[in-house]
Amino acid sequence: MRMDGKSRFSVPFPRGTRNLACDTNKAVKPQAHGFTLMEVMVALAVVAISLMAIYRMHGQTLFMDQRSRFDTVATLLARQKLAEIDTGTPDDLIDTEGDFGDDYPGYTWRIESENAVSDLLKEDGPVLKRIAITIAYGDEDAVFTLITYRHLYE
Repeated sequence: MRMDGKSRFSVPFPRGTRNLACDTNKAVKPQAHGFTLMEVMVALAVVAISLMAIYRMHGQTLFMDQRSRFDTVATLLARQKLAEIDTGTPDDLIDTEGDFGDDYPGYTWRIESENAVSDLLKEDGPVLKRIAITIAYGDEDAVFTLITYRHLYE
């Protein structure tokens, strides 16, 4: 500031205007802070739609996890029954059913076998058997069936 009281950088206002920053007679209008009701409602709608999609995906994930767990266990149990059939005699191959006891509670099995007809087999050759091993869980809610063919020599 200079000695005469005037600032070196002061700019004179054009004629007919006032310096509003220094005008204390003018009421200052309060500025709006926050969100309007419409903005809040739109934001809540977006969040609700997002949460519904996430909830639906979570339900599907749980179902797929349970189904894949059943498919894995049922495949192993069917292979176990097939190994028991392969180590047994052909006379043991009859239609039977049962459960896996305390090792796999709720799992049941059923074995169905029948002679399969093939034009490629000779009449004095081996017998071709169709073997269906069905593994079920609960009240037949989830069912897994393994079908295989075996030559049985008598």
